[in-house]
Amino acid sequence: MISRVRIPLPVDAAGLAADVAGLSAREWVPHFNTAYYEGEWSGVALRSSGGAPLALYPDPSADAGWQDTEALGRCPAIAATLAGFECDLQSVRLLALGPAARIRTHRDYRLGYENGELRIHIPVTTNPDVEFVHDGERVAMAPGEAWYLDFNLPHSVANPGTSRRVHLLIDCVLNPWLDRLLSEGARAQP
Repeated sequence: MISRVRIPLPVDAAGLAADVAGLSAREWVPHFNTAYYEGEWSGVALRSSGGAPLALYPDPSADAGWQDTEALGRCPAIAATLAGFECDLQSVRLLALGPAARIRTHRDYRLGYENGELRIHIPVTTNPDVEFVHDGERVAMAPGEAWYLDFNLPHSVANPGTSRRVHLLIDCVLNPWLDRLLSEGARAQP
């Protein structure tokens, strides 16, 4: 079972950063789970239940179906990245962790390979001080890299740096295409 792997997915890192820079401050809403973090943790919904623009929570029981939000329409590089996914997409959002902020150790249940639903992280902006710890090990992720991590396992993030860290999070339904990418990524790791 794969717990984390960098997957070979082409990403326009500069384009993603430009998309994020083009979003207005009012589009960023505080994260819904206030018990998990200290400092600034906010996001922009790009694909949500019913296309609701402020719905950061990826509600698995939502009846409205997953739809693109208006914000995604203003993010051409992100839209192009998502168009390259040959699997069903569920929630898609940008999450930003501000300077001196941290997300406490927690688990996001039913977000692992064995559950058939995966979360892909693509860093958009980061800094060398960010500490992303997954299952007890620090994971360094650079802008434009695509990573699968089993979020059933404990994980935390701290940003002691002076700049905001922004990741694109893509919740996907496992299929043969995604399974092949995970296998290719696992074979390429040292």
